[in-house]
Amino acid sequence: MASYDVIVIGSGPGGYVAAIRCAQLGLKTACVEGRETLGGTCLNVGCIPSKALLHASHMLHEAEHNFAKMGLNAKLPTVDWSQMQTYKAYTIEGNTKGIEFLFKKNKIDWLKGWGSIPEAGVVKVGNERHQAKNIIIASGSTPSSLPGIEIDEKTVVSSTGALSLAKIPKKLVVIGAGVIGLELGSVYARLGSDVTVVEFLNAITPGMDAEVQKTFQRILKKQGLKFIMGAAVSSVEKLKTKAKVNYTLRKDDSAHQIDADTVLVATGRKPFTDGLGLADIGIEISERGQIKTDSHWQTNISGIYAIGDAIDGPMLAHKAEDEGMAAAEVIAGKHGHVNYDVIPGVIYTHPEVANVGQTEAQLKEQGRAYKVGKFNFMGNGRAKANFAGDGFVKLLADAQTDRILGAHIIGPSAGDLIHEICVAMEFGASAEDLALICHAHPTYSEAVREAALACGDGAIHA
Repeated sequence: MASYDVIVIGSGPGGYVAAIRCAQLGLKTACVEGRETLGGTCLNVGCIPSKALLHASHMLHEAEHNFAKMGLNAKLPTVDWSQMQTYKAYTIEGNTKGIEFLFKKNKIDWLKGWGSIPEAGVVKVGNERHQAKNIIIASGSTPSSLPGIEIDEKTVVSSTGALSLAKIPKKLVVIGAGVIGLELGSVYARLGSDVTVVEFLNAITPGMDAEVQKTFQRILKKQGLKFIMGAAVSSVEKLKTKAKVNYTLRKDDSAHQIDADTVLVATGRKPFTDGLGLADIGIEISERGQIKTDSHWQTNISGIYAIGDAIDGPMLAHKAEDEGMAAAEVIAGKHGHVNYDVIPGVIYTHPEVANVGQTEAQLKEQGRAYKVGKFNFMGNGRAKANFAGDGFVKLLADAQTDRILGAHIIGPSAGDLIHEICVAMEFGASAEDLALICHAHPTYSEAVREAALACGDGAIHA
């Protein structure tokens, strides 16, 4: 029986980051992983492979729509789906091998197999039991489905199956207009699929800024995606080579059906804690299946912590990473820090969509006085030169103090631009603080400064 200061269960972004931070802080650390490779859902069947496909399909879009405008004349590229899958696999391997290297560098033991917790202070992997003064559960999440829908990962697929289809479908129906559904729907639309998104609500990307939702949907429609909004999917019938999606329009209860070669079920994710034995040792679970923790990420059992998708909060890799580092520091006797008010969200379509902080709807609900500074990318020289003028930066600031309360960006590199505002919010900056910072020209980041200026006397290029 090996003995450790910390055993982390799960090697996704939360788990492997927690393990590395524990090791850096001088704790003898092991990480349990049942997959053949490290990195969890994110690196193997989530964030990283989907970004590879988004990048490849965006390059195709540029060749088809913008190369000739720039005087780049050549025969249009054709899609070799098999090679694109090879590129995706190469990308995954490069990242997962990188985690292996970091584990060796930091002297972290990889315990191969699926882990369980038979009792406090003990982790069982296969038939071996290991002692641990502290345990961090970072078991992540798994796709959730709807009643009446059976996922076979061939005709009816989750996000996992959608990354490795045998061929590009002629007709793809996406159930759910959230982040995953729109990213993968965008990929296949650019590769030539006829994509229809069926959404229960009347707006895409639930919870996001309403103006961003409308602009985003308009842009996606221009890219060829079709939307059926306010539709409750009741079942999916699998035929020999196709599927039929049955749904009811909520506005009039009328029943409809749509055919598809492939159906992507993108209706969210749920915590994955199967097989850990949490109920047997009395760890408290919420009604939504999440592990309950205190403000230091510790469960109701001393010495057992939980982070990431397995606990409350947005299911985001970077949120899990922050919690992993914080939990490690708490175990090492330090003060772990996560500012849940400043966690950005990003949709990696083209254009990208990013947000941080509060929306206008939330501020109105709170009765808080605020002002809006907005700047369109059509006024940004770099964006216009790169055919990326769609979208805007919208900054929300307190009406009296000018302190930044939130930001919503749809446009080029939104996922990177949002971090300037995250830093500003972390340090309690005002919109004027942001506006007084010199921004290099020509860059997309000038649009952020212009939005900050718009909170005051006005943007220059509007």
